Amino acid sequence: MNFKEIAQNRFSCRSYDPERMVEDEKIKAIMDSAVLSPSACNSQPYKFTVCKDQKAKEIAKAVQGMGMNKFASDAPVMIVVSEGSYNKTAAIGAKMKGNDYRSIDIGIAVAYLTAEATAQGLGTCILGWLDDKKIRKICGLETPVRLVISLGYAKEGVIPPNKKRKSYDELVSEV
Repeated sequence: MNFKEIAQNRFSCRSYDPERMVEDEKIKAIMDSAVLSPSACNSQPYKFTVCKDQKAKEIAKAVQGMGMNKFASDAPVMIVVSEGSYNKTAAIGAKMKGNDYRSIDIGIAVAYLTAEATAQGLGTCILGWLDDKKIRKICGLETPVRLVISLGYAKEGVIPPNKKRKSYDELVSEV
């Protein structure tokens, strides 16, 4: 797949095949791509915690408060994205410009991660509804959890929905 095909095929998967495990080689390829993503001053201010088996089930419960994200129980892998530290250059830039680049960098890294997962034939869903304290305890993390990515094979017959996007002209201008 070329990048445009990946972008067209990537969708928020909410129906996973719980019987089909994700191969370690695919997880490694996905995480390798996330590690290659750009970040402010190459600081990579994040950490990824890959949870499988029982840990994935525990993380799934921690993203299901108030009846949300029920589908996460079927995802065989949950990737926890937690905040990390800046390097000195990025910390100075963030302070001088009043902009927390970590959230931007996490977004870029997750875009790489989900794009590679699509290229590997896997489904993902980016979850922001989560219980930070529970997930930190499960994973032994000291820093805030920002996102959780569910990962797995979509159930047979799941078709990516038609993308509803604003028009090119609504989003792009030239000056």
